[in-house]
Amino acid sequence: MFDGPSVVAALEDCGVTHVVWIPDSDIGRWEPALRTATRLQLLRVCREGEAIALAAGLHLGGKRPLVLIQCTGLFEAGDSLRNIVHDLHLPLFFVIGVRSYYAHQRGASTDSCPVFTEPILRAWQLPYVLLDNRHSAADLAAAYRQAQAKNQAFAVLLAE
Repeated sequence: MFDGPSVVAALEDCGVTHVVWIPDSDIGRWEPALRTATRLQLLRVCREGEAIALAAGLHLGGKRPLVLIQCTGLFEAGDSLRNIVHDLHLPLFFVIGVRSYYAHQRGASTDSCPVFTEPILRAWQLPYVLLDNRHSAADLAAAYRQAQAKNQAFAVLLAE
């Protein structure tokens, strides 16, 4: 299960210093835990492209940021992602909420977000893993550690 306190504990245990985000849908419920975290700083931005650029600057400054956004924001931030990940080769880590994932799986939603998220990540050549309700914050931490060990950009998609 992904609740705010368990996610914060996992991120702090991984050494994440900053969470750059725009709260949305399910991940928005993590805000109280993120806001009161003692070992990481929550930074709110206006647009997802800005989140990626800010995380890049933090990384270049020696910090360990994580970008936390929703899939629709990922779509908006494509040019920033392309430039930071592929041109500058920065190993940023993304946590992306996939809105309407479960409803889409049941055929109960016409939201196209779940349809396009994975193909877009593949087109942008950003490695990723999809975590659903069978997973926990420990799986998120494991993905973060694996990406750090490989020094590569990586995304975790959270089914919502």
